[in-house]
Amino acid sequence: MRIDKMLWFLRFAASRGLAQGWVEEGHIRLNGRRIERCSAGVKVGDVLVLPLRSGVRVIEILALPCRRGPALEAQTCYRVLDAAPLTPLARPEIET
Repeated sequence: MRIDKMLWFLRFAASRGLAQGWVEEGHIRLNGRRIERCSAGVKVGDVLVLPLRSGVRVIEILALPCRRGPALEAQTCYRVLDAAPLTPLARPEIET
C-alpha cells in the first residue's frame, strides 16, 4: 500500500493531499530510511517514524487498512512503540 494513502487511512493526516506533502518534505522514516516518494510501499511489520505536533511517534504496522474508517478501527492497524507508560494521577487525600 502507498504510504500517503496509508497515513490518510490511519488518520494521521486529515487528507490524502496533506499526507503527500508530508511525505514529500522528507520528514517520515520507513524502517530507518528517509522517505520522499508518496508511492513508497508499506507492508505489515514495517516501522514508521512520524513527526507529529505533539512529538515524534514510532509505530509498527500490524495490518493494512482497507478503508478510512473510524478512529478506533484505524488504531487496530498499528502499534505505538514509543508510548510512555501510563502513570496514575496523584490525588491528594482529603481530611475531614
